[in-house]
Amino acid sequence: MTKKILIIEDDEFLRNLMVRRLVKEGFEVVEASNGKTGLEKSKTENPDLILLDLILPGIDGSEVLVKIKKDPATAPIPVIIITNLDQKENNKKTSDLAVDYLIKAQLDPVEITERIKKVLQP
Repeated sequence: MTKKILIIEDDEFLRNLMVRRLVKEGFEVVEASNGKTGLEKSKTENPDLILLDLILPGIDGSEVLVKIKKDPATAPIPVIIITNLDQKENNKKTSDLAVDYLIKAQLDPVEITERIKKVLQP
């Protein structure tokens, strides 16, 4: 069965790069360019995993993550944070809610897919 990934990322170039890589790897991909849309799609699209940027227009990624984890319908969905913020600077609560944490400046499309596959292994 094809796994569905929701990418919540406002940087169109980076989002398109991740979409192309994930589709090539056989994933179904749903996109959101802001927190509000991402939150809605986390409920309507039933993704198997969410890639979430922390710096988003409107509702920021930290708030999106907290809302996803408070909602019983979306709480079980694993979330991988993608950001340029240093984890130590980041809200401790946010990093505790996510299953993984990727720094954008060090992002490698191959590594992203490997980390996603690791999280989604049965």
